[in-house]
Amino acid sequence: MANLFPKMPLDTWIEGMVSFLDDHLGGFFDLISALITGWVDLFAYIFMIIPDWALILGLTLLAWNFSKKSVALFTLAGLFLVNNLGYWDNTMLTLALVLTAAMISIFIGVPTGILCARKDTVRDIVMPALDFMQTMPAFVYLIPAIFFFGLGKVPGVIASVIFAMPPTIRLTNLGIRQVPCELVEAADAFGSTPTQKLLKVQLPLAKPTIMAGINQCIMLALSMVVIASMIGAKGLGADVYRAVTQIKIGAGFEAGLAIVILAIILDRMTQNIGRKQV
Repeated sequence: MANLFPKMPLDTWIEGMVSFLDDHLGGFFDLISALITGWVDLFAYIFMIIPDWALILGLTLLAWNFSKKSVALFTLAGLFLVNNLGYWDNTMLTLALVLTAAMISIFIGVPTGILCARKDTVRDIVMPALDFMQTMPAFVYLIPAIFFFGLGKVPGVIASVIFAMPPTIRLTNLGIRQVPCELVEAADAFGSTPTQKLLKVQLPLAKPTIMAGINQCIMLALSMVVIASMIGAKGLGADVYRAVTQIKIGAGFEAGLAIVILAIILDRMTQNIGRKQV
């Protein structure tokens, strides 16, 4: 079969397309890099300038407000442990990376999900692309990200966005489509415009499902921190990667535990925010 059908030069085509984009859209990629760097540095600066004890207390009160008392107590104990182990600065940097990736994913994903819910043609085009984004190995994202943005935090954020965005789009689309037809028809009967119907009927009723998508987005972005560390993104992922390469089991466990604590806090808080808005 190989003799009858020569190999398609797919790799050459992809490399040519990447080179073409880099040659003609270099300024655009520089702008994206500057924006992402600015947001990550802003979040990191805010988290670093606040005293650790004050930030721990603030996050504990935030967890108390949005979640259960048990989550607030876990937040207090977990962040105290992270600080005690010496991973506070890297945890805050990781949080800055995750929040930046999640913010970009939500900014793009929610409007795209709304568009998919309103236009079947858009949904039919977007869904296969989401399947591709979710099934392609995460390491593959790093190759063009490094080519366009170099090493460091920016390609790590870009790879996290690609990996984390699909649930936001899917669940926004699902939430709006699950709004009862009777309520939509009632809004039409009262003369609501499409914008009024979206803002006052569909989005409020779809909030729990949309928040579930945002929750998954944050969790997936956090799961990329170790992979992103392989291309120069700092934070807890770099500590884990360093421990793996140097076979330091104890240090790897401590850094991994800090990631787990951060993941549980973000997961429980975003889950309960969605439930409170039902």
